[in-house]
Amino acid sequence: MNPRAKGWLKEYLQFRQQLFFDLSSQGLRAAHPDFSLYKILQPTGLMYGQPVTPFEFSEAASWSTRERLKVLLAESLISSSLIFYDRRVTESPELSAALIKTIEDINSFYQQVFPEMAASSRTFLGRKKEPIELAEQILAHRVEKLDLSGNFWVRFFNTSLLFLDVFIFGQWSHTHADKMVSDFFQYEREELRSSVVRVMAVAAHANRVLAYEERKLLEYFLHSSGLSAERKKEAMEIFEKGIPVEELNLPTSNSWVLKKYFLELAILTMWADRRVEAAEVEVLHRLAQTIGFTADDVENSLLSVEGFVLEHWKELDNLQDKKSFEEVSQQFIQRMAALASKSKAQLLESTRANQELMTLLRQARSSELGHEEKESMRGMLIDVLRGIQTLGIITLPQHFLTLPVLMQILPKNFVTEAQSV
Repeated sequence: MNPRAKGWLKEYLQFRQQLFFDLSSQGLRAAHPDFSLYKILQPTGLMYGQPVTPFEFSEAASWSTRERLKVLLAESLISSSLIFYDRRVTESPELSAALIKTIEDINSFYQQVFPEMAASSRTFLGRKKEPIELAEQILAHRVEKLDLSGNFWVRFFNTSLLFLDVFIFGQWSHTHADKMVSDFFQYEREELRSSVVRVMAVAAHANRVLAYEERKLLEYFLHSSGLSAERKKEAMEIFEKGIPVEELNLPTSNSWVLKKYFLELAILTMWADRRVEAAEVEVLHRLAQTIGFTADDVENSLLSVEGFVLEHWKELDNLQDKKSFEEVSQQFIQRMAALASKSKAQLLESTRANQELMTLLRQARSSELGHEEKESMRGMLIDVLRGIQTLGIITLPQHFLTLPVLMQILPKNFVTEAQSV
C-alpha cells in the first residue's frame, strides 16, 4: 500500500478489514462508545499531535508524516463511524455495505462542515467519481492544508486538531444533513478550537509565569487554527490575562472522550517549558473537577501521555528536546508503582490464578530463564497489570515494560508473596 498512489484507500480497507469487522460486530467495543474511540485513537498519537502507525506494516516505516496522517485520519474516521454502527455485522457483504456508507458519509461531512476541503464530484471529462476516489482526494486535501514545518508546536497543534474532525464527524454522522445542521457543526468546529485556546491559557498560567515557550505556543496555534480574526483577538486576550479554571465553560456536551482530550491537551501544554510543577498538577486536578473528572482520571491521563511517549520515543524526535527519556520513564514508573501498590491484592490473585506464570516465577528463583521464557513471563505480567480496572482503556507501553522495569513497578516482595500460598 502506497499512500501517495491512487487506489491506496481501497488497499487500506482490505488490509484493515479484520479491525473494522471486529468494531462493527462489537468485538472490540468497550462498555461505552467513547471508551472504544479513545482506545482506538490514543495509540495513534492523533490526540497528541504525534502521529505514529499503531499497526504492523513493513512499508509504513518509509511513509512521510503527511502520508501517515492521511492513513490515520482515514482509520479514525471510519472507526468512529463503525463504533456507533446501529446493528451487529456478521457477514462480509454487510461490512462492505457499512464501509461504503461510511466513505460516502466522510465525503458529505467534509463538503458540508469543512467546505474549504470540498473536491469536485466529477472529473475534468465529466465522469462521476467513485466515493472512495473522492474520499482519497478530500483526505489528501485535508492533510495538505496542515502546516508541518520544523517547529514542534506548529506540528503539534495542526495534527492534534484532527482529533476534532473525528469527534465532530461522530456527532454529524448521526444527524439528518441539511443547511441548518451544517451551519451548527461549522459553528461547533470554531467553538471547539476556541476552547483549545482556553485550555492552553489555563495550563500556561498554572504556575503564574507565562514562559517564553508558552507564548510561542499560542503564536503557533493561532497561525494554524483557522479561527476568525475576532476569535483570534479574543484568544490573545485570554492567553495574556489568563482565565480561572472555573470559568472555562468548555463545550464538552457531556462527552467523556472530549473531556479526555482537553485534559491531556493541558498536560502536553504544561510540558512546553520542560517540566510540570506542583502548582500545575494542582491546576490539572481543578480542571478535572470542573469537567466532572476525578483525581484518578488525572493520574490515568498522565499515564496515558507518558506511556505513549515512552512507547514511541524513537519516533518522536520532536519531543526529545522537551523531555528527557529518563525523566519521563521515572515519572511513569512511579505512577504505575503507586497504582500497583493500591491494587496489590488484585494483582496477587490474578498472578496466583495463572498456573503458567506461577511455574515460571518458581523456576526463576532457582535457575536462569531462557529468552522465550522471559518474554512469556513479561507478557503475562503485563496482562496482570492490565487487569487493574483503571488501566482498562489505557494502552500500556509494551516495548518499554521490560522485566526489570516490571519488577520496579510491582509491589515490594510481590513475587515472594505470590508464591507463599
